[in-house]
Amino acid sequence: MKTLIGMILSSLLCSFFWSASCHAEDPIHVGLSIPITGQFSDYARDIKDGVELGLKWINDAGGVNGRPIELIIGDSEGLSKKSKRLARRFTADKRIVAEIGDFSSSCSMAAQPIYQRAGMVQFSPTSSHPSFTVASPFSFSVSGTSKGQNLTVAHMVVERLRKKRIAVLYLNSDWGVAEQNSFVQETKRLGAEIVAREGYLKGTTDFTPILKKLRSPEPDMLYLCSLYADGASISKQRHQLGWNDVAIMGAGPLHSEKLIKIGGDAVENLYTSTSFFAKSPRAEIQKFVKGYESRYNRTPNLFAAQSYDTINLLAKAIRKGGTDRQAIRDELAKIRNFPGAIGMISFSEYGDIMKEYILLQVKNGEFVLYRD
Repeated sequence: MKTLIGMILSSLLCSFFWSASCHAEDPIHVGLSIPITGQFSDYARDIKDGVELGLKWINDAGGVNGRPIELIIGDSEGLSKKSKRLARRFTADKRIVAEIGDFSSSCSMAAQPIYQRAGMVQFSPTSSHPSFTVASPFSFSVSGTSKGQNLTVAHMVVERLRKKRIAVLYLNSDWGVAEQNSFVQETKRLGAEIVAREGYLKGTTDFTPILKKLRSPEPDMLYLCSLYADGASISKQRHQLGWNDVAIMGAGPLHSEKLIKIGGDAVENLYTSTSFFAKSPRAEIQKFVKGYESRYNRTPNLFAAQSYDTINLLAKAIRKGGTDRQAIRDELAKIRNFPGAIGMISFSEYGDIMKEYILLQVKNGEFVLYRD
């Protein structure tokens, strides 16, 4: 009898350790393409942190169908050619079932044909170019298109802020050009006048000549299609010029605590729009914000929130459809009313989301809801 009990216990222990070993050796692999180095490395940190927080909670809760998700991370450096190289590497790796990334629309769109040919989901937390998701059934974005956002923003500028003479300064990239085009088109339709419009190249540090040109026609608003680092530099140089009688508003990427840290007094009263506000009382948002602050000791921004939602949405699709690449795509497309950190998420037939935007203003060194 003792021998029999010993054999049974030994068998159970072997079975347990074999099962644990299989679980540890059999994760679900997801590729993450982000600019870890290069000009956009700060944004990559936000994306990576948001994804990894969501991933930790997913895996701590037992993973997806009993299997943990594991990231395979590649550095695109913010360069289209590197993003394409990562796409070829990820799609050729049979372990990888889907990809998250890239940060910029330019990188995502350059790699898009590779993911489409391989039948693998390309899921960007941040790409907002209006041509991105419509170009491939395997491309999805949590960002929302620049066109959709700027329709709302144009109404904010013209109807809520009552600005009629607008100068536009934009980053001359795929994202920046699309951003300003949709904003300009809608503000004109609403009766505003675009009195000046200038683009600048990535890496520009001296904005003074451009600002002088934009100031000349005396606009009542300067609208920035810029990321937060450029937005802060532009604001500081505008302030140094003494151009303080103009309202400043910028695209969603300006909504970052780093804008205030870099820009200081020069960004006081600046307006921006967002679909994520860390002070919202909603339970989903506060769970994310408190978890993020506890883990990283800083307040999350929009990109971190969108990235957190991206991994959770992808996990939901895998939970429903398994690890087949086509099945993941099909389940992702079916998602409706998912309660995320940026609000309720549903995908359109093109893999894009429509969402609500709120108007923020910098007051006393912090973002607050704008009150009419």
